[in-house]
Amino acid sequence: MLKQAGSPDKTISPVRLDKWLWAARFFKTRSLAAEEIGRGRVQVNEQVAKASRELKLGDLLKFRQGVVEREVRVCGLSHVRGPAPQAQALYEETPDSVALREKLSEARRLAPEPAQSITQGRPTKQDRRKLADWDRWSATSDRD
Repeated sequence: MLKQAGSPDKTISPVRLDKWLWAARFFKTRSLAAEEIGRGRVQVNEQVAKASRELKLGDLLKFRQGVVEREVRVCGLSHVRGPAPQAQALYEETPDSVALREKLSEARRLAPEPAQSITQGRPTKQDRRKLADWDRWSATSDRD
């Protein structure tokens, strides 16, 4: 039996990796967590892990959550998915991971998605004809 971080009187049995990722609110469902693990995208202590791997306090996890690469240390174990503050107490993100996440966030903020600059949506047929600077009805090339 392992003791849960933050509560010295409670003991808790080991937790499967997929269940812990779900309980720590990194993935919305346990099956999504298991799918990412099955694809080899989750590492425990720098080794590719299986969903059934039992976590211990102090284990280092590396995984991708969307476009963000995360690296967290296990600080607590839980079999149930609780509120966000309780889930955040289960892990501690490494300083390198926090710095990288903030750097990527700043890069996304400074370089917005090009599609978001289109204000009027898709161009009409008339707009496309104005954009195209060529005579579509002429078979000869008179533009020399």
